[in-house]
Amino acid sequence: MIKDYTKYEMNQREKLIFTASGYVIIGAAVFLFYHSLILSIIAGGCILWLAPLYEDFMVLRRYEKLDIQFKDLLYSLSASVAAGRQMGESLIEADSNLKLIYRDEDLIMVELSHMCTCIIENNESDAALLIDFADRAHSEDISNFVQVYITCRDLGGDLEQIIHRTAVILNDKMTIRREIKSITAQRKLEGRMIAMMPVIMLALLNIASPSYIAPMYETFIGRLIMTFCLAASCWAIWMMEKLSSVEI
Repeated sequence: MIKDYTKYEMNQREKLIFTASGYVIIGAAVFLFYHSLILSIIAGGCILWLAPLYEDFMVLRRYEKLDIQFKDLLYSLSASVAAGRQMGESLIEADSNLKLIYRDEDLIMVELSHMCTCIIENNESDAALLIDFADRAHSEDISNFVQVYITCRDLGGDLEQIIHRTAVILNDKMTIRREIKSITAQRKLEGRMIAMMPVIMLALLNIASPSYIAPMYETFIGRLIMTFCLAASCWAIWMMEKLSSVEI
């Protein structure tokens, strides 16, 4: 069970793959711009500074998965509540239903397994378990659903309609997100290709005509220009990713 969905910690295998691949890529890029093996070896260590960016990316991917899985949970809860079951019973039934489409290690299944164990063995309140889930998830959709459920349970209301409506809203948000991604996907690809063009052109010049590009590696002005090009390429890639990121 994840204690805080806003934090992501790489396991040993992920750390090894990320560090090794990042070290090679950065080292190769620096060698391409400077033709210095020592500088490439030193610069490869910068991959450790990029680990938080990778972890932030994985947090966003995990939230996307959680949204989809939580939507399926809501549809299962809606059907169970419509059949006259209480929320605790609905969660237990949802655990059985969602096992047909999700693996035990998937996010929602881990959460459901924990809730079912607490309800059956410890007789804990379903409301307390849902509040705990919302507090750890830090998801606006999950928090809103839990708050509405608590209010509906305490003051009375059509719980079935509320759950179904929440599922519909989540589905609409995911549909809009997919449409935006499909619209921006081509522009994002074009932006990445343009940002990588200096690197590609430099590699081709080194292969096709190394003598032509040699002054860029042998003079102070040449190395200064190379440093500017490398910095500009990194800035362009960062800006492209920043501008093409859409949050809903």
